Amino acid sequence: MASKKTTYRVTFHNQGKIYEIYARNVSSSGLFGFVEVEKILFGERSALLVDPSEEHLKSEFAGVSRTYIPMHAVIRIDEVEKTGHGKITQGDGKGDKITPFPVYTPGHETTKP
Repeated sequence: MASKKTTYRVTFHNQGKIYEIYARNVSSSGLFGFVEVEKILFGERSALLVDPSEEHLKSEFAGVSRTYIPMHAVIRIDEVEKTGHGKITQGDGKGDKITPFPVYTPGHETTKP
């Protein structure tokens, strides 16, 4: 019996755009406040149809074995059955006005006057 490989769809904000990528491994990072994404997957290339958004993702992540995404930028992480086509879409502008949830950092406490 062949073992099933897990695939994750990771959706996140980056510079006013919404990225959707597929990967084999997603975990909390050793870098505080980041999600670690490894083994990014891309859809099968068809000779007749080329998706410019996915081609942009391929070039942006070319040579990247592991990427770290800030936790506050992550919209959603789903475990999916099939790898889809990664894409980049224009954000609605509302994400730029969202204040990230404050993250407690030991040793950086503030005191009230």
